[in-house]
Amino acid sequence: MKCKSWPVAVCSWSLRTDVAGVAAAMKEVGIEHVHLGIRAAVEDGAGKIFDTIKAQNWTITSTMIDFPQEDYSTLDTIKVTGGVVPDEHWERNRNLFEGAAKVTAKLGVKFLSMHAGFVDESNDAYAQKVSTRIRALADIAKNNGLTLLLETGQESAKELRHFLEKLDHKSVAVNFDPANMILYDKGDPIEAVRVLSPWIRHLHVKDALRTTKPGTWGSEVPWGDGQVGIERFLAVLAEVGFKGAMAIEREAGDNRLGDIKLAVERLKAVCK
Repeated sequence: MKCKSWPVAVCSWSLRTDVAGVAAAMKEVGIEHVHLGIRAAVEDGAGKIFDTIKAQNWTITSTMIDFPQEDYSTLDTIKVTGGVVPDEHWERNRNLFEGAAKVTAKLGVKFLSMHAGFVDESNDAYAQKVSTRIRALADIAKNNGLTLLLETGQESAKELRHFLEKLDHKSVAVNFDPANMILYDKGDPIEAVRVLSPWIRHLHVKDALRTTKPGTWGSEVPWGDGQVGIERFLAVLAEVGFKGAMAIEREAGDNRLGDIKLAVERLKAVCK
């Protein structure tokens, strides 16, 4: 399936099942592309999960690595546990990322995505730590022929752009998630696309409603029911010349597969 010229994928973790279950769901939905979570494959010493991944008839648009300590319960918990931020987990997470890079390269995929954690430049020591660690991971990505994709949301688009400009690493780009801009209350996702367009290589199809209580999460909702705006989102992607893939992500609700099918239907209705 394509939306205009953009391949449409599904995020494997949205389906909360194993590799075979993801493949079966994709067949049911009519999608041939996947944004693939690979931590289980990295941690599987026997290599059986990797072999199962290789046996599937799909196209992987990007892989994704998450880290065991990440706690999304509240904005405060994810701020201190997200990505590369916690010192006590840095060595383990770097090793996990290196394993993910090797698996991604073996799969012949060129993008590996992750949440970096909050990019906060108001504290010089904190900012230097995050920058140094992201550079270290970017070097690993480069050595494996990959591009590291940082997912948006935890900071404003202007803050992330400033961070990327200072980092100035050719193996770092962006996986753009419009709903995260709303969930974290970090600005208008449409304007954020314009600000970050030079770095956007891949994106998520996800929707949300902004919080009415500052300091708390917004609400994720099915694609088309929130504040992103399907037609204006697709229009700005065309405006900036986006050339990557888009992956449907659903991380809330009790009918993930049904909501993914709904997103497919709504994309088909506007993707001529």
